[in-house]
Formats: sequence, structure tokens, C-alpha cells
Amino acid sequence: MQLLTTTRDALLGPLQSVSGIVEKRHTLPILSNVLIEKHGDRLTLLATDIEIQIRTTAIVTGGPDDLNITVAARKLQDILRALPGDNDIALSLDDSRMTVKAGRSRFQLQTLPAADYPRLTVAEDEGVRFSIPQRAFKKQLALVQYAMAQQDIRYYLNGLLTMVDGSTLRMVATDGHRLAYIESEIEGNYPRTDVILPRKTVLELARQLADSDEPLEVIIAGNQIVFRFGDIELISKLVDGKFPDYERVIPQNHPKELRLARQPLHAALSRVAILTNDKFRGVRVVLSSGSLKILSTNAEQEEAQEELEIDYEGDGLDIGFNVTYLLDVLNNVSSDDVLIRLNDGNSSALISLPGNDAFKYVVMPMRI
Repeated sequence: MQLLTTTRDALLGPLQSVSGIVEKRHTLPILSNVLIEKHGDRLTLLATDIEIQIRTTAIVTGGPDDLNITVAARKLQDILRALPGDNDIALSLDDSRMTVKAGRSRFQLQTLPAADYPRLTVAEDEGVRFSIPQRAFKKQLALVQYAMAQQDIRYYLNGLLTMVDGSTLRMVATDGHRLAYIESEIEGNYPRTDVILPRKTVLELARQLADSDEPLEVIIAGNQIVFRFGDIELISKLVDGKFPDYERVIPQNHPKELRLARQPLHAALSRVAILTNDKFRGVRVVLSSGSLKILSTNAEQEEAQEELEIDYEGDGLDIGFNVTYLLDVLNNVSSDDVLIRLNDGNSSALISLPGNDAFKYVVMPMRI
């Protein structure tokens, strides 16, 4: 049975939009598949891992008006990627095998029944709905997502706290060693609502959102959150947990304030990082009047030292940090300068941007 004839890119684009969440190995074989549905000229592709679901739609002409089938997402994507871009693709079905034809190329893939494909249904009890430009939301994610934990037993740290409060949207991420905070204004006035987005959802949004002012619609409904943008709808379950009190972590009134050019600082840290201990990644930061020294050593007794001239007159300080945490923030902010506030060798450092109170980054010291 002939299913569909279209261009390679008309099928590959939507498939790439949904296949990012498909796990390579899954206990349920059907979760490795993508659900392909066609009603009239409307083609819908849907993928899920039970926690997240992504659906996208495209307009295609020809073929039967009704189509429901599931096929291996990654295999179909790899086939389409490997074919020349100007090829027409013909999909046909014979029993439970789908044939993909393009020119003289021919591939046969196993299918599974669409009726067996699990779907997330959106909760009815809608809480908060707001809209924000995709670029603005993507930029906020970029400023905090790197501070999320990875595979921490405190599962709520593996996600991103997202809070709507009045006309403010806040995002906070922490792994227990550092914390990133960002806030921005949104249109509207909403009751305070705190949710924790799963790590996988955050990474998928960062990958998919466009760097444009096209709208992103966000709907918080029960234990789910829905994102709609362009032709894509992403539904995600929320992390059920209590996020730490981030306000207690952000230092207040640290007396030592440094304003440093971001790129020279990044370059110096990158060079010193070459000789850090691979496991601990620790560097010493030695502050004195007019000078900031960054030093590292390793198990082979090798040493690195960088010195920056700075505009600082005050008490000295010798403090240790994980260099990766410092480089992460410098990689993700775009300002020319950064502000670093310090207290003593046992206190966290607060990194912010000149003239911008919306972004804060806290990094704990480490013993070197």
C-alpha cells in the first residue's frame, strides 16, 4: 500500500524535531519508534519517552487521507540523512514492513501498530498560561542550565526551578556546588507558581527554540507543562520535589568587589586549567592590591601561574575554586566585563554582570 510521496527534507525536518527525545535502548520497544499520522494533507509526527512528548505537524499532499503507523525513529532519520537532499521519498507498507524508496535506494523497516503507542494527555486543571518570545526564553535557559546537576540522588537538583510570580519569570539551577539565577519581566500578572523542569526537557527546549521573536506559549497544568512554538508542541511531566531555598545561598554585602574583563579572565583560567588535577580541577585565586594571580598544580608537581592587573585596592585573599565552574559561567554570559564579589577564603563568590541585577552566579570555594 502506497503511504506517502514527498521530498526528503519535508519528512526529515519534522522527524529531527521529535526524534531528539527517543532513547536508543528502551524497555518498551515501541518507544524507540516515532508515530506517523496523516489526516488529509496534515502529517503529524509524535515521539515520547513517557516523561516527555513532542509532536510536530507539516503539510504534505498525495497518498491516502488516513495513515497511522510507528517505525524506528533513529533508523528512519539516519536513512533520510544519508540520502541526497533533492530526492523524492516514497513510503509504502506491506504487512508490517515499511519500504522507503528514493531513486535506486530501497530500505525496509519493521513497524509496530499505532494503536499500541503511548501518549501523554494534557491535564485539564490549567494553572498558569503565558507567552514569551522564543529568543528571550532560550537566552534565559542558556544563562542557568549548565548549573543543573547530572544524575544526583537529590533528583530535584537534576532539573531547573522555573517560577512565575506576578510579571516576573525566574529560573534557578544548582548542583549543590554552584548556583545560577536569572529573572526577566513577562507580560501579565500571575499567581506565584513554582515548578521543576526535568533536565531532559530543558536540554530539548534549548536545542529546539528559535533565536527569534516568534512566540512561545507556556501552559502549567497540574503535574505537567506544555510548550507550544512554531509547529511543535512539547508536553513534559514536572519533577515532584522541594527545591532548595536559593535566596539563602546568594551572598549579600560581600566587601571585596572586582570588575574584570571577561575574555582575558577566561583565557587565563583556560591556560591554568591545563595543569590542574583531572579529578579536582582546583585553582588558587590570590588577590592583592592591583593584582589577581591564578595558580594550579597537579600530582606530577607541575605548576601554572597567570597574573592579571586589576583595579583593586584592599585586603588580600587566597581562595580556591573548581576552575570548570568559573569557565562555565564565563562561557555563557556575553557581557564584556563581569563583577566578582568576595568575602573570605571560606565564603562563596558571587559573580554578576555590571548594571544587571537580573543575573547572579554563586560558586562555593574549595580547599586546595
